[in-house]
Amino acid sequence: MNLLFANDRAGEYPPSYYAATAAPMDRLSPLQGEVRADVCIVGAGYTGLSAALHLAQRGLRVVVLEAHRVGFGASGRNGGQVGSGQRLDQDDLERIAGREDARRLWDLAEEAKALVRSLIADHAMPCTFRPGVAHACRNDREVAAAHAYADRLRRDYGYDQTEPLDRNGIRALIGSDTFAGGEIDRGAGHVHPLNYAIGLARAAIAAGAVIHEGSVVTGLAEGTPARVTTAEGHVRADHVILACNGYLGDLAPQVAARVMPINNFIVATEPLGDRAREFLSEPVAVADSRFVVNYWRLSDDNRLLFGGGESYGYRFPDILRTVRKPMLKIYPQLADARIDYAWGGTLAITLSRLPCFLRVTPNILSASGYSGHGVALATMAGKVLAEAVAGQAERFDLMARLPTPRFPGGAATRWPLLVLAMTWYSLRDRLGL
Repeated sequence: MNLLFANDRAGEYPPSYYAATAAPMDRLSPLQGEVRADVCIVGAGYTGLSAALHLAQRGLRVVVLEAHRVGFGASGRNGGQVGSGQRLDQDDLERIAGREDARRLWDLAEEAKALVRSLIADHAMPCTFRPGVAHACRNDREVAAAHAYADRLRRDYGYDQTEPLDRNGIRALIGSDTFAGGEIDRGAGHVHPLNYAIGLARAAIAAGAVIHEGSVVTGLAEGTPARVTTAEGHVRADHVILACNGYLGDLAPQVAARVMPINNFIVATEPLGDRAREFLSEPVAVADSRFVVNYWRLSDDNRLLFGGGESYGYRFPDILRTVRKPMLKIYPQLADARIDYAWGGTLAITLSRLPCFLRVTPNILSASGYSGHGVALATMAGKVLAEAVAGQAERFDLMARLPTPRFPGGAATRWPLLVLAMTWYSLRDRLGL
């Protein structure tokens, strides 16, 4: 079964709160016939759209092929959090990559956040960057570790945007007795993810890129030029960028072996009106410390957008049941609240939880596997891919040096092995370990 069509109608956004509040954008025509380009990009999420924008600004002929709509995948369905750093913390990165590269990775991630903010402002995108992401810890041990890590970032990386929160502080912020404390990162933030994707698409088109929606890629032939085929046409391009994330399929087996699609889910309550401040006293986003992360924030019309739960496979489960359970553990007072929207999406993870940057061939590049940390990093990945195509590969090579081992078992058995591992970590969550 193809993940592109397993849970969604062809060419339609899922019935999410984001789709219901999306900025208007005309449907873009599918690819027809033969097209010649300097660069062909497969996938119109944050990675592909950012790459298209930065390449078009360099004067290259860019064609983007999207199977459904711009921002159709994880880019238009996620929690909208623009986090600091990489997916792993700096202690892990120093151990894996060494201090010098770990510092470069931190600086790259800081630039990624700034890039999101500047793109929104420079291109008058139909979304707002709202500062603040809180991290809620379940026990005193986690709180102590979070506060120590914030001190380390301040001391060794000069990052002073994080404020510690004790039990009373986290309770005052999020209106729940579930957590022992945490911290709030004022340098991070959150956005309307689909409107951000639409803003990127508009900017890329204005810069000269051509985007074709409804254009499922059915084949990729290596060579110079490479050939990218759809049902009704093909693109011959000097360079190809694969920006498919969880929807790669079998286009590049060496990438698919390292990047695993998984599913995550979000619900949106009815508008809560004045009650909204019971759940968040400030307009920040929150993520907790569980392995299967719960995350939430308020919408502009004071709905609680709450994400939680994962599944591994093609079909989505009962989303409402999957997400209500963790939501009510944190906010039992929402038991009577109406749920107006419930949706799921497919993202991609790697074994190391570090993004997978890979040269498939000298002129075919791929970036994916952001492991739930993709709003800023995928945007930055597009810029880094554009640099690499233009011959400035230092930052691409930095990311490509990070370990992204193959999932064990190959295509036939990696799914059940992943389910087994995730079930174990979910059990640890339930046991509070």
